[in-house]
Amino acid sequence: MAKVVQISCGTEYSGIQWIFDDIAERLGIELVFPELELSSVDAACKAIGVKVESPSLNMMMARAVSMLDDPTIKGALLLTCFKCAEGTIVRDTVRRYLHERTDIPIISYSNVEKPKEIEIYARLEALKTLITRRALLMRDKQEGITIGVDSGSSTTKAVVMRDNEIIGEEWLPTTDPIKSADDAIEAALKGAGIPEKAVDAIGVTGHGRELVSEHVKAALNLEEVSVVAKGTALLSGRLKGDATVIDIGGMNNKLILMRDGIANMFNLGGICGGASGRFLEVASHRLDVDISELGLLAMKSKAKEKEKFDLQSYCMVFGIQSLVVALASGIKREDVAAAACRSVAEQVYENQIQEMEMRPPVIFVGGVSLVEGVKREFEDILGVEIIVPPYSQYAGAVGIATLVSGV
Repeated sequence: MAKVVQISCGTEYSGIQWIFDDIAERLGIELVFPELELSSVDAACKAIGVKVESPSLNMMMARAVSMLDDPTIKGALLLTCFKCAEGTIVRDTVRRYLHERTDIPIISYSNVEKPKEIEIYARLEALKTLITRRALLMRDKQEGITIGVDSGSSTTKAVVMRDNEIIGEEWLPTTDPIKSADDAIEAALKGAGIPEKAVDAIGVTGHGRELVSEHVKAALNLEEVSVVAKGTALLSGRLKGDATVIDIGGMNNKLILMRDGIANMFNLGGICGGASGRFLEVASHRLDVDISELGLLAMKSKAKEKEKFDLQSYCMVFGIQSLVVALASGIKREDVAAAACRSVAEQVYENQIQEMEMRPPVIFVGGVSLVEGVKREFEDILGVEIIVPPYSQYAGAVGIATLVSGV
């Protein structure tokens, strides 16, 4: 059992705690709550440097201080309510405090009245991997001949690697997950010029990994957070030191802080499709360009700051509605394309990046990383150069192909 501390403001007494307990048990996680004396709360708040009106939030900070005295704790879950502004401030303060004093993996979650089990499961599963598979995640090169498959919600990626080099790859729309995986593997093998019988092992990650893994008899099946971090580190040559990874997928997003090629803090997006690759696909259709051309069209926009057109909503449905109205009113296509790219970047920034400190360099991976307009908008917002490594869309596939060579 992986021992994980839950640092929250009293949710263990609410009606939703059972969901966390149930998922933790299924994943083999022992969810614990630090014990402390009430007399220690004031001292803990003083140590962290914050004291708020809510006694429950002050108790939350005391629990964070208390957990540092328990060496058996291998991970932490920071949990507050989505609508509580004071809770958000405390959660972020606690996260920074712990980050400065421990290297254990930490995840945070803003609870809603009807939490989605799949979202909680994804976070705790990734945390479990970072705790229990650390030796495997330390692998820094691929050996032999392996195939990595990333069965994503929108696209399926496959790479063939030989002795730390990509020798074949394919990227296809995900229709039927199994057929898409078979087609991608076949095309990647053809590009590599090697027969399937020469492959030493296959690894699978992504949304469809359970189904695809069983079908291809994969030697390794891992969640996306740890795998994408590893693939990004390999592709960008950042196997040592700190880095931040932005991965915008077809339906959800990942912001990962990694150290020495291993994720140690992350959050997952997906509240609205307006911040996803799918939104950009729909926008491309309305602009009558292929998704691969959307970024180039956006880069043609020369509108000055005050002249920039902005979509009136981050919602995918209303954002597209605003886009259509803009085109009908005579706004230039390149300015509308730039607005679509800016909308995605701003939503990722406001919903994810602001909740976590950025560790340079910032590396952009996933299919959306190939949309130049989104990269430009991130650079404008963050004020730093964004790195898009070669084969950036294959980060997940490269990561799992590398890790499976160590199984």
